[in-house]
Amino acid sequence: MTTLYRCITEDDTSRFCHRVSEALSKGWSLHGGPTMAWDPVQGVMRMGQAVTKQVQADYHPDMKLGSQ
Repeated sequence: MTTLYRCITEDDTSRFCHRVSEALSKGWSLHGGPTMAWDPVQGVMRMGQAVTKQVQADYHPDMKLGSQ
C-alpha cells in the first residue's frame, strides 16, 4: 500500500472548492487544514489544500496523481 500526496492550489474562487470536492469524491482525504495567502503580483487570494490517498500501487515519479 502506498500513500500518495497532492497539494491543490487555486485562486480563492469556487473552482478551488470544486477541485477539492472532486478529489474527495475520488477517495482522497484532507491532510490538515486549508491555507491561504495573498498573491501581490496577481492581486488575488490563493488557496491550498493538501490531500492524501492510499493506493494499491508502487510509487513512481511519473504517476499522474490527479487521475489516481
